[in-house]
Amino acid sequence: MSVGLSGVALAAALTVPAYGASDAASAGAPRGASQAGPHGAGWQLTETGTDARFRGLAAVDRRTAWAAGSKGTVLRTTDGGRSWRNVSPPGAGELELRDVEAFDARRAVVLAIGEGEASRVLRTEDGGATWTESFRNTDPRAFYDCMTFFDRRHGLAMSDPVDGRFRILSTRDGGRSWAVLPDAGMPAALPGEAGFAASGQCLVSSGPRDVWLATGGGATARVLHSRDRGLNWTVAQSTIPAGDPARGVFGLAFRDRAHGISVGGDYRAGQASPQAAAVTDDGGRHWTAASAPPPAYRSGVAWLPYSRTAALAVGPTGTDLTVDGGRTWRTVDTGSYDTVDCTGDGACWASGEKGRIARLGGR
Repeated sequence: MSVGLSGVALAAALTVPAYGASDAASAGAPRGASQAGPHGAGWQLTETGTDARFRGLAAVDRRTAWAAGSKGTVLRTTDGGRSWRNVSPPGAGELELRDVEAFDARRAVVLAIGEGEASRVLRTEDGGATWTESFRNTDPRAFYDCMTFFDRRHGLAMSDPVDGRFRILSTRDGGRSWAVLPDAGMPAALPGEAGFAASGQCLVSSGPRDVWLATGGGATARVLHSRDRGLNWTVAQSTIPAGDPARGVFGLAFRDRAHGISVGGDYRAGQASPQAAAVTDDGGRHWTAASAPPPAYRSGVAWLPYSRTAALAVGPTGTDLTVDGGRTWRTVDTGSYDTVDCTGDGACWASGEKGRIARLGGR
């Protein structure tokens, strides 16, 4: 995929007959075969050498990407996915890594999730040769789900509610140190409300100060928005159904401060997920349900590069494409992925179960 390929052209290239993981297997295709169609455009699986599940993904550019997953596994590529290097933190085999934020080929921050001390943040400055633990949660009531960075210094991580409010952790030095922010500006959580550590996209940012937090599990699914890096929050109700611990908004993507997409549904296999996507054009104050949403639960979403209207949504049953800003979606692949990320120089990556990491491109 050339750097000059527009989002519209890329979207057109994706709209080929769906050709997912099961089809590739039945056709005898190798592990690195295309996952989208006979024209060679679409997801190209890469050889990772592991069966870890990668719910954390950070695409830096066309050559560099990081993935973080189960069994404390961290992989890094610097050659566009031709090869992956295992740069997992030593002794991290029992950690469940669900998010990674990378600044370049050498500097990255990973989030481990879980109750109490299972929630941790680790940082590397040398491409994963060495790691430093910069935060370990000591509150047994906290459970961290996602993190995001506004720039190379300022970032946030979020925990499920503690004392009735979502907890926000802040860094001002690139993840070297962290502090819990005051919760006076955080609205009260609904009974049963929480975040989903499914794709690293339940907390996302755009620009130097705006950040959004996705929820589910309560009576309604909601999206919270802060304009001051997590100090004060407003809340809006999503159109994605909730009312069950397995339902809600799982992933968010904003291409600027105003235009965003939310995806979600019910993560349980075989359960219906109506209204699994919604859009906003006012920074998340109001959400409108997609008129033709993805057909099933989706956990990750990303805007395509060079386009103001095209985006991809991924989940265990497939990848969907929108070319109208999230209002209508079409399934273009049936392979399983948990998260997706695109870069400004024209690259998109996706990752998920059984060591699956793919790059969007063509022959």
